[in-house]
Amino acid sequence: MQENPSLPQTLVEIPSGESVITLGAGCFWCTEAVFQRLEGVTKVISGYAGGFVENPTYREVCSATTGHAEVVQVFFKPEKIKLETILQVFWATHDPTTLNRQGADVGPQYRSAIFFHNPDQGALAQRLKDEMNQQQVFNKPIVTEITPFSNFYPAEAMHRNYFNENGFQPYCQFVIKPKVDKLEKYFSDLLQK
Repeated sequence: MQENPSLPQTLVEIPSGESVITLGAGCFWCTEAVFQRLEGVTKVISGYAGGFVENPTYREVCSATTGHAEVVQVFFKPEKIKLETILQVFWATHDPTTLNRQGADVGPQYRSAIFFHNPDQGALAQRLKDEMNQQQVFNKPIVTEITPFSNFYPAEAMHRNYFNENGFQPYCQFVIKPKVDKLEKYFSDLLQK
């Protein structure tokens, strides 16, 4: 997949004292629901990143022709939650060993991806990925893409805060809720009070 050099880089405004990381872990409804619950995370925005089409729509991204991944931008206060912790939660709450797939969701838009916003984030993500592969934390190698952040487009309003507003829908109950339950079981000390 090639970056389009003529596509403008979309920058995000980061509030003072905060950091941001852009993460793709399959369906952004799932990823958003997980990170919204962490203490120290101030905002989670669902959207599209890493593609070569400007201002893509959900339908275009789902066609697998724009190069984008479904992602969330996670804004956080580093004095309350470290990036390393966020990345540990990221890898623990999806399957980073499947290429372009999460469960029944198939296509490059569902790839496991970290779009880092500065070299330190990229180095940390690569180090953790390498360590987990060396320790064989998963039964297959981690295939998470780790690349510099280049662009982000917020998802349409209907996709934002999806699990919190639609939690009783079948997809939410069968796909998203188990991820939230896993978070609550294994990372209970990180949850918002």
